[in-house]
Amino acid sequence: MSSVVVPEPGRSLARDFGRGVRDWIPAVVVLVAILVGWQAAIEVFDIQRFLLPKPTAIASRFWEERSTLWAAGWFTFQEAFWGFVAGCSSAILAALLLARFRPLGAALMPYFIAANAVPIIAFAPIAIAWFGIDKGSKIAIAAVLCFFPVLVNMLKGLTSVRPSSIELMHSYAAGNREIFRRVRIPASLPYLFASLKVASVLAMIGAIVGEYFGGSLTSLGIQIKSAAALFNFETAWAAILVACIFGIAFYLAISLLERVAMRWHPSARGAQS
Repeated sequence: MSSVVVPEPGRSLARDFGRGVRDWIPAVVVLVAILVGWQAAIEVFDIQRFLLPKPTAIASRFWEERSTLWAAGWFTFQEAFWGFVAGCSSAILAALLLARFRPLGAALMPYFIAANAVPIIAFAPIAIAWFGIDKGSKIAIAAVLCFFPVLVNMLKGLTSVRPSSIELMHSYAAGNREIFRRVRIPASLPYLFASLKVASVLAMIGAIVGEYFGGSLTSLGIQIKSAAALFNFETAWAAILVACIFGIAFYLAISLLERVAMRWHPSARGAQS
């Protein structure tokens, strides 16, 4: 008689961690190659520092001004995070509403597309006029950037359920609420997490772009803008590095949440086998 082997939780987590490390090895190798090539190209072609500073000079400036840069990065990340929360939660609620009332979705979708087509550079000054020069305007800009991709993906997931699954639920006399809870929402989670990972990056972009039009002197966007204006390019690049670190950390946090929440999904089970 065959027996079923149940993996130990600790061993499963260790295996997932090891797989994650292996997945990042190629990216690390590429990063090292880029940095070495970057440094060598500046030496060989005598590229001026205002065009492209040396990675070693950027790293040195990053270490010298780490306290200021980390504080600015944390300030901007808070704007991006709350914009992400506001934009994504609004998009999820809107997607649930539009999936439940299809004619309403067909009527409103062209306006959502038109709003998304407005460049964020054009919207930033308007947001500052509406919400002020403080955090509120940056949160609004980040929320607008996050809203549309999450709405489109979530709505696609909610409406891409196999008809046979809906018919099966109807055969059990399930109402719309039960169909959404047991079928449509679980089926939409892969689409949702894919859009949340995109939105996590867009939120940081939106917050920094908004800061270019005015904001706190301790914000990352102002640090980049001021450093570049004073030809302090090493500091500007060091601030960009901090923005990248926060953006990657945010993305990885969403990926970790996806891994935990999607263990039941067939793709996750296939990856673990």
